[in-house]
Amino acid sequence: MVKFPELQKIMKRQLEADRMIRAVETSGATLDEALNEAATLLNLSVGHLECEIIEQGFPGFLGAAKKKWEIRAYKRPTDEKQTTARAMDDSLTQTVTAQVVDKDGEFFVHLFDDGVKLKVIPPSGTGKPVSLDQVKHVLKTRNVSEIFEDTLALTVQEVQGVYVHIGKFERRMTNDSMVQVSITDQDMKAFIIVNPPGPAGCDPSFNTIMAVLKASRVVFGFDEQAINNFVDRPSYKTPVLVAEGRKPVNGGDAYIQYNFEVDTSKTQIEEKSDGSVDFKDKGTVQNVVKGQPLAKKIPAEQGVEGKTVLGTYLPANNGKDSELQLGANVHLDEDRETILADINGQVLIVNGKISVEPILNIQGNVDIKTGNIIFLGTVIVNGSVEDGFIVKAEGNIEVKGTIGKAEVEAEGDIRAYKGITGRNGGMIKAGKRVYASFVENATVDAGDSVIVSDGIINSQVVAYRRILCHGKRASIVGGHLKATEEISAKTIGSAVSGTETICEAGFDPKLKTELDELLAKKIALDKTFNEVKLNLETLAKLKKLMDELPEDKNAAMIDLLTQRKLLTDEGKLLTDAITQKQMEMNEAAGQARISASERVLPGVKIILRDRVEKIQKEYKKVTFVLEDDIIRPQRYEENKVALAEAEAAGFSLGLGE
Repeated sequence: MVKFPELQKIMKRQLEADRMIRAVETSGATLDEALNEAATLLNLSVGHLECEIIEQGFPGFLGAAKKKWEIRAYKRPTDEKQTTARAMDDSLTQTVTAQVVDKDGEFFVHLFDDGVKLKVIPPSGTGKPVSLDQVKHVLKTRNVSEIFEDTLALTVQEVQGVYVHIGKFERRMTNDSMVQVSITDQDMKAFIIVNPPGPAGCDPSFNTIMAVLKASRVVFGFDEQAINNFVDRPSYKTPVLVAEGRKPVNGGDAYIQYNFEVDTSKTQIEEKSDGSVDFKDKGTVQNVVKGQPLAKKIPAEQGVEGKTVLGTYLPANNGKDSELQLGANVHLDEDRETILADINGQVLIVNGKISVEPILNIQGNVDIKTGNIIFLGTVIVNGSVEDGFIVKAEGNIEVKGTIGKAEVEAEGDIRAYKGITGRNGGMIKAGKRVYASFVENATVDAGDSVIVSDGIINSQVVAYRRILCHGKRASIVGGHLKATEEISAKTIGSAVSGTETICEAGFDPKLKTELDELLAKKIALDKTFNEVKLNLETLAKLKKLMDELPEDKNAAMIDLLTQRKLLTDEGKLLTDAITQKQMEMNEAAGQARISASERVLPGVKIILRDRVEKIQKEYKKVTFVLEDDIIRPQRYEENKVALAEAEAAGFSLGLGE
């Protein structure tokens, strides 16, 4: 009789042997086909397989001498370890978190051709374990002639969950169960139909069922779990699905994965952090930058051949390829599958081709239909920019109509062919020049010049070079204008009392802002320095009276001395920076001028650098300059260089006439 230690060893070897049956030999027209079949048989992905090539395949020549690939495939050992580790982790997690189901233990007794075998399943929760008497009762009903008592007792006690040989019986082969195979669904399914055994006849074992299936030419798609379940709990005279073929899967066609919205009719209104929605921000313009991936071709997939349970291959179609259509200002990346932008601009699909356009052309107005416009290129508005809307561009902005109370900003030039009517709001800001037929009640800021063909009325205008106002009605009336080099118009000022006109030149507005900031820092630093100085003087007097300062007062004096040194050093740096800015502003002041080709009316305030002159009488054809720190009127002289620059930039000074 087999003792318990020996039984443990036998069962351990049996379990290890079962685990080792994880290698299969397959064949296919290609290596991929053979691997796919092995993956199906082992119920694994191809990535988790290792294989040995038994025989290398050959595609043949003109249909002759073809040879299939033959391989032996098995699961990677590292995957087995990782799977075991994950299973252990999952088991521990489930032990802690899952609710245990109460279930009694169960057992299965079967008469197989190699003896009487018993499998015991342990209970769960508070379920009852299998008892020895229960098993003996079933054994008695099966006419078992000899029972291995010790093995039986140990099997029930240890509950191994596998079939163990526990006895003998006198077999009557004529009473063995009969297994029949039915193949249906165009050889895609195999069923077994089993008649029950008679007295002393064998139950169907796993090996018996597999042998019958193979004898019926079933070689693929075995459902081992279904067969094992049948062996444990046979359902006689009922068809049981035990093998199923693999249907062919046609490969997917190649397609284009776009990194932008293809349907331009869609608006993309975003909700703000506070939950509100601005319906002007529609996101209808899709900006891209140079080098940005615009689209990628996802290659066509290869079809996966199917296979019947009889081993017949079922062909599958490969997906159809498609070509990337390239438009303007794009190119293919090195992978030949990704389209990249050549320039900044708007991505579009034109006639089925992906293009990047550097110019955004708005056919009508910028209004609620278009929403705000933000574009990495040049924007041309064939209508007007209505109140409350935003237009921003990395290049230039051209508006064929008017610019209202709007925010318009360009890194290049801004052209308003029919003028700017700011209605005391909005902002027009250009990195270079602003051109307009007129400017009224607006705020304008130009990195170079502001050039107007008619008038500038009640506006705040800043130009880092010139403000030129030339035309039949080229007047400056009201407002505050600042320029580094020159302000020029036909008429400056108004005969209407109460309208103040201020013209400043002789300093770079940016330099002046920086100088003002430096002066403010110097004033604050001097104030702090004086406070430190006063505290040091107080401590010095105290030390003179006491000969020796207390520890805390002495530490305070050391800190103050350190602070005075730092403030002194910082003050020197600020003084140098202020001197440098003042020198730069003085250089600009030497070229500064404010001119009127016809007249300057009383009440106009002329500022050149830091000198201010309020005009008390009318001047005709005059140019004001700074001479010996005094604002002096001179005979008007037209700045032909400035006018030539304006015309060379493509702006007609007669546009507003």
